[in-house]
Amino acid sequence: MNVSGKRGSWTRLGSLFLTFLTLALISLIAPVSLRAQSFRGSLVGTVLDQSGAAVPGAPVVAMNQATGVSRSTTTDVSGNFSIPELPIGNYTVSVTVQGFTPVNQKDIHVDVAAERRVDITLSPARQVQSMEVRAEVPMVTTTEDTLGGTIESSQLENLPVNGRDYTKLIYLNPGVTGGPDQITDSPGSFGEFSVNGARGRSNNFLLDGTDMNDGYRNDPAINQAGVFGTPSTILPVDAVAELAVLSNFAPEYGRNAGAVINIVTKSGTNQIHGTAADYFRNDALDARNFFDPAPVPKAAFHNNQFGGSLGGPIVKDKAFFFGDYEGQREDGGLSSTACVPSANNIAQAEQGITVNPVIAALLQRNLWPAANSSTPDSCASGPNVSATTTFFNSVNSVIAKADYNLNERNLLTARYYYGTSIQSFPLGLGGTGDLPGYNTVTPTNVNLLSVSYLTTVSATKVNEVRFGYNRFYETFIPEDHTFNPASIGLVTGADAQDGGLPTINIGGASPPSEQPIPIPAAAPT
Repeated sequence: MNVSGKRGSWTRLGSLFLTFLTLALISLIAPVSLRAQSFRGSLVGTVLDQSGAAVPGAPVVAMNQATGVSRSTTTDVSGNFSIPELPIGNYTVSVTVQGFTPVNQKDIHVDVAAERRVDITLSPARQVQSMEVRAEVPMVTTTEDTLGGTIESSQLENLPVNGRDYTKLIYLNPGVTGGPDQITDSPGSFGEFSVNGARGRSNNFLLDGTDMNDGYRNDPAINQAGVFGTPSTILPVDAVAELAVLSNFAPEYGRNAGAVINIVTKSGTNQIHGTAADYFRNDALDARNFFDPAPVPKAAFHNNQFGGSLGGPIVKDKAFFFGDYEGQREDGGLSSTACVPSANNIAQAEQGITVNPVIAALLQRNLWPAANSSTPDSCASGPNVSATTTFFNSVNSVIAKADYNLNERNLLTARYYYGTSIQSFPLGLGGTGDLPGYNTVTPTNVNLLSVSYLTTVSATKVNEVRFGYNRFYETFIPEDHTFNPASIGLVTGADAQDGGLPTINIGGASPPSEQPIPIPAAAPT
């Protein structure tokens, strides 16, 4: 059994860059404010005095506690302020007004694509002093009606996740459903999961605010399954700062009717921080497979996921870096049983007939393993062969990010992800088994680039120019794709990319959806 196919898609946004730049320049002079899809967060609030009266013109400063980078604004005539497009993290909000005691409110967490409200009440100054507040900010967002939930880095790092696949944690959010295997929400929908009843193929995946969808299935380009449901590339969980699942979202996101999966990668801080890990599984720790009974040697299995991350300052309070690498090496064997013709069966079938030269050439290729049961010439009591098919998976993923605060008004962020893999797994379709020699091989390459330039124009306006590049390439080919059936006279009419032996059904055993391939006479010389 051989299956071959090709799946490739790429989104090239370079040709749209000038359009985005033009729109950005227009937004600088536009008389109305426009919202755009964001991978950052916002702080909003009101500054009042003790009597409840608004304090206009009060300077408000929000400082990131990890990087020391600050943004400032002033309150309007109603005492309201807004600081949009803040990189996620913990902030200290400070208000200093002459005649009032300065207030510093610490540990205010800014989430991805969320507005956090911070209301401040000033007290008259009696002496030189300051007020420090460590109050819990309400977890309920009162300024927008978006549904969903947020998964933070601590959950990603500490919860056990099979294969270190971040998509498995999305099921922790309300309204998210999928198949028991958590691979697809329904046959034919090809999506990773369903959110609030929408098709799994209707979700929109963003990485640092830029598109990371595969244009073929609209699945995420990273962590999309290659063969056998195994992710062909990996987004290192140690590189994820936050992941928000948004439904009933604001119109600026657009594109799809399902949910928005908004992922923000980590940035460096003023402190050097890093991780290193190696996770492994092997057959020495596993029980036997049901189809792998003693005394046959236990099927081999070895799986290692390893890597590390490092982040820190390039210039303190100004420029930062973060990098992460994760690799996976998996190999082993998949045991299965089958019924195959033995040498005696073939010899008996050939008695008194002239064997077609094409069939004779096929038999010489040893298409199946030798029967190894106690009754190799019969399948009357069950399968006559127990075989082990080898498989492997080799994945390399790397991500690098840099943040540069030119000054309080300008922030430049750039991030690049590269993932590559080669997989070889059994893939039995059309009712066939998974005997050795007929694996599906899947090479994959993913490139994702994001560049963002954020400018604070005034206390009420910000402008962002964002560029993204997304290239996803994946191919499915049969393990024996180098074999050309026409070389033995078996003309299938398939293209070179669909090389290898086709599905061959004998007699009336064909499924209703398939027809046996006629075996032609020997090709003329």
